[in-house]
Amino acid sequence: MRCGSTAFATSLDAIPQLDLGDTYGALFIGVILATLLFGVTNVQAFIYFQTHKGTGMTFYKLVVICLWTLDALHLALITDGIYYYLVTNYANIAALPELVWSAKLQIPVDLFIIWGVHLLYVRRIWIVSRGRSRALPVIVGIIVVLGSGVAISDIWAVYQCQIFADLSKHEWAPYLTLGTISFLDILIASSLCYLLATSRTGFSSTDSFVTKIMGYTISTGCITSIFSLTAIITCAVMPTNFIFFGLEFLVSKCMTKAFSQDCANQQWYRFQYMSTHTSHS
Repeated sequence: MRCGSTAFATSLDAIPQLDLGDTYGALFIGVILATLLFGVTNVQAFIYFQTHKGTGMTFYKLVVICLWTLDALHLALITDGIYYYLVTNYANIAALPELVWSAKLQIPVDLFIIWGVHLLYVRRIWIVSRGRSRALPVIVGIIVVLGSGVAISDIWAVYQCQIFADLSKHEWAPYLTLGTISFLDILIASSLCYLLATSRTGFSSTDSFVTKIMGYTISTGCITSIFSLTAIITCAVMPTNFIFFGLEFLVSKCMTKAFSQDCANQQWYRFQYMSTHTSHS
């Protein structure tokens, strides 16, 4: 037993001491925070299904199930990636620069979640604009669809890389992608706020209700935009570490959490009912 301990201690002494705090350590912290956000999404999904049980399978139930599945897949991929670097290849320095398959695959899953949620919000803009001009939701929808081209180019850039150092050849990709995500978040939130503001009826109870939804919409859009902009800033200021990668893990988690919370929020359903009832009257 004593000999085994001595051999283990000797092998540890032979391992070069590397400072991985701001690289793979940042990825590890990003995975922990992503797991916490996934737990919050689970609670919100549970509340939604408990609140709407007995209503049969609806569009929003299918959406919540699909988002939860993709979110779980994304978490599994980033967990597999960090496990590969820190556990499977512990002390294997040659494996650290490699871009493992799960680290690549999490990018398209991440972007699919984000653009999927954006399209769901475009659908909400369409519903809120019922009875009025459809120009705004059509324009926003076209911009979101065109923005998916940025996501495709980002996926292409990632799959051209074999090691992390290759990412420097496509440094435009994270800036363009995260910038587009932030722009779309702001565009969608401002469009919803405009439609909600013009939905005021003059009745104090209805107007206060609309004001609450506007505040909720602004806060939701701000949270997702803050993570995207923070990732852009850290990528520009600290391009040699992986802190911005850890922040990128959280962007899709925030999007899923925001929409799941919207689904669990009864105020949106009440407003959609009111707008539908008003348009038919």
